[in-house]
Amino acid sequence: MKYALVTGSAKGIGRSIAEELAKRNYNLLLVDVDESGLRIVSSNLKNTYNTQVEYLQIDLAIPAAGKKIFEWSSPWHNDLEIVVNNAAFGLNGAFAELSLDEQLDIVNVNVKAVVEICHRFIPVLIKKEKTYLLNIGSNAAYQAVPYLCMYAASKSFIVSFTRGIRYELRKTNISVTCVSPGSTDTNFVDRAGMGKSIRRTAEKYNLTPQKVARLGVDALFKGKSEILTGFNTKLGVFLSGIAPKIISETFGANIFQKKN
Repeated sequence: MKYALVTGSAKGIGRSIAEELAKRNYNLLLVDVDESGLRIVSSNLKNTYNTQVEYLQIDLAIPAAGKKIFEWSSPWHNDLEIVVNNAAFGLNGAFAELSLDEQLDIVNVNVKAVVEICHRFIPVLIKKEKTYLLNIGSNAAYQAVPYLCMYAASKSFIVSFTRGIRYELRKTNISVTCVSPGSTDTNFVDRAGMGKSIRRTAEKYNLTPQKVARLGVDALFKGKSEILTGFNTKLGVFLSGIAPKIISETFGANIFQKKN
């Protein structure tokens, strides 16, 4: 028996990662705030892949969410081989005008929960012969993004944090990977409250969550340190890296500043 734990797995990239792992004969421990979504995904994966699926409904923004996940999952720790930190969200708008509580929840979900889960589960993963830790970043991590600044900053943390712990764990049995998707056809734009013009722009470049998940899981098992998904994502990050910061920030602002 081998298990994988995936956060944010009721929809989008997380759900597709769970399915990709089920195809590869992993049993699943699914975590999300959306209980009805978890129930549907769990049933579908069980019926389609004949895999064991357990799920926990929890809001990763609450204090000690990582501890609660760790305690809930403890019956399967001896068989746990993969931990995927996928759950995240963003808000579209000017920092000073958005709700402070919601923006602090971005930190709680995108940063604090990831740190806590990694810290609690690394001692579990290190006991097995070969294990994997996958953190989901974003193309937004590679530059400041006005009007999406909290999300971009949180993902910058994830990329840097994942690089650091990968190095620290390089001589262990744990392979650490960061996957940074670009525009993907998920409900991210709905949760972020993005306007029609942003949606139209995103639709031109969207990858499917299934494609992102396949690229991510392949990178994980190949032991890659970090990947960007898709040509447009790689090109955008490259150009933002060589352009003066004011140019890349103005470009981002022109995309994400609400026009309707």
